[in-house]
Amino acid sequence: MADSTVLNESSTRTAPDSTRTAPGSTRPTARTARRTPGRRARTAVLALQILLALFYSLASAAPKLLGASAAADSFDKIGFGDWFMYLTGALELAGGIALVIPVLYQVSAIALCGLMVCASITQFTVFDGHNAATPLVLLVPLAFIAWFRRDSTPALLALLRRATA
Repeated sequence: MADSTVLNESSTRTAPDSTRTAPGSTRPTARTARRTPGRRARTAVLALQILLALFYSLASAAPKLLGASAAADSFDKIGFGDWFMYLTGALELAGGIALVIPVLYQVSAIALCGLMVCASITQFTVFDGHNAATPLVLLVPLAFIAWFRRDSTPALLALLRRATA
């Protein structure tokens, strides 16, 4: 009863949390050494993704796509005009939506990271660093999501392979 491992039908030892181990060993095999995140961790990251998706869709993309005067003035100062404002808004909206689509979790987080790097560079070069912290602050949770959801990219690639086969 004090022993925390049990024998299954194939006589390999398994830990109580169902982690497979090598026969006669209490250490997980190389194949199973990587643990999957727990339910609470996945739920917390999903909540973060939903919050960021709402931010990108409503607070960031909507003013650009609706042509708000503050957004238009900022993009006029950049020098690219309205087309670039609408493109940026569309990219933010697409990234926000993709953050909550399971096969696109990592891809969207990486794409939004790239967008935030460009926004940060723009803030430093065009606006003399005014509000430059905002894209850098958003970069941190996006990078974490990209790392945490790294298993979504193989699923996307498998889906693309099936679609082209």
